[in-house]
Amino acid sequence: MTLHAVLQLKGRSMVNTLQPTHTHAWSNLMFQSAIEFASTPLTVLSGAIPTGLRGSLYRNGPGTLERGGDRVGHWFDGDGGILGIHFTDADATGVYRFVQTAGYQDEEKAGKFLYGGYGMLPPGPLWERFGKELKNVANTSVLALPDKLLALWEGGLPYALNLDSLETIGLDDLGSLKGVTYSAHPKVDPQTGDIFNFGVSLGASATLNLYRSDATGAVQQRGSIPLQGLPIIHDCVLAGRYLIFCVPPVRINAFPVLFQLKSFSHSMTWQPEQGTEILVIDRATLELVSRARTEPWYQWHFGNGYETDDGSVVLSVMRYEDFQTNQNLREIATGQIQTPARATFWHLRLDPQTAEVLETYRLVDRACEFPVVSPAEVGQPSRYTYLNIRRQASANDDQELFGAIARFDHETGTLTEADLGANRYPSEPIYAPDASDPGRGWILTVVYDGNAQRSELWVYASDRLNEEPVCTLALPQPIPFSFHGTWKPA
Repeated sequence: MTLHAVLQLKGRSMVNTLQPTHTHAWSNLMFQSAIEFASTPLTVLSGAIPTGLRGSLYRNGPGTLERGGDRVGHWFDGDGGILGIHFTDADATGVYRFVQTAGYQDEEKAGKFLYGGYGMLPPGPLWERFGKELKNVANTSVLALPDKLLALWEGGLPYALNLDSLETIGLDDLGSLKGVTYSAHPKVDPQTGDIFNFGVSLGASATLNLYRSDATGAVQQRGSIPLQGLPIIHDCVLAGRYLIFCVPPVRINAFPVLFQLKSFSHSMTWQPEQGTEILVIDRATLELVSRARTEPWYQWHFGNGYETDDGSVVLSVMRYEDFQTNQNLREIATGQIQTPARATFWHLRLDPQTAEVLETYRLVDRACEFPVVSPAEVGQPSRYTYLNIRRQASANDDQELFGAIARFDHETGTLTEADLGANRYPSEPIYAPDASDPGRGWILTVVYDGNAQRSELWVYASDRLNEEPVCTLALPQPIPFSFHGTWKPA
């Protein structure tokens, strides 16, 4: 059976793993399930921990992609595993825990898959699958609140964890949310502490639910906007007085999902004739200001957004030409990529009163993703964006993952790169402000070294990515690739 045939079967039944015959170094990590570890001092491999690096790094991603000899149907189906790295005056310690969701506990006890997910159906005949709820995998991102860490997933509510030990506290409705979803990409206003997030409710039609929380995470305000069809929305951008959504032309066919004939992933179609719809929301009222359609593209992630002096809004976004990225991400979980999918970094300027795009052009014409700015600049003008990028040496290898991180300077249009070398794979770069010098920052990335088959934490000075990291730390064991993370100052 070919790998392609296996991928076609994934949405309909469980199949055993077929190890690819030709692989890149990153693929080895896809076949290793994480092993939890309690608080462990981390060994400094090179350099020294900066004195101003005080706080905690948290990362979230699929910790296991297999149960009982069966593989998940999509990378998004793996159970969430959280890495925490705590920096104090004394040392740096690491801890790794699976999020103890109800579905995870059920399947751990059974030793096999019991639930459906984004890219897979529940096991068993149709009459047993019908009516089974989707498993909350809590595997996409994290939100650090004063007294808890939220493990986020956009198909349901978050799970709360202890900030230090990462022990699971339980499902969290943030004080008032029941029967809705809570996205994996909240935006925290650095000036007010307000947290803006959203979730999409699917039915005969879709609704965009909007939430504003205070700094504790408790929801203080809600709004809702009707959507056309059944789209998927992964991220939004905070831009001064506005929340901006770009709704790509992907639509879910509800019938096969409802009757457990196909997974969500297998029920999505790319409909470029629909165009991308831009929604502008007033952040104060959570009401729609304007909506308009423009050319089609797909995006998972935005960089940042802000208002300009002339009243227009600028935002940056990682654009794909189509929805092949979904198949590409499914294949990553198999250890071998056959479907190319490249995002490039784009600038957009629009009129918030009409949602009309006034200006658009490409900023970075190389495969890149996971844009991040300093937390102090979210929703405000920001000169630098940090991102993952493919190494120059493998720029045309669509079977390779990102092997470098970079800083894009929006004033000069230049990239400053940190090339980690062959077979080393950095996670999303996270900006950590210096605890004592507000003008200084550090870039933290968890690196899988495929040469030694181990994971490390690399720390760079944010303004010197083209130099050696100021510090590298050994992690106790290989950490599965994660999606998103955050920094919580001490």
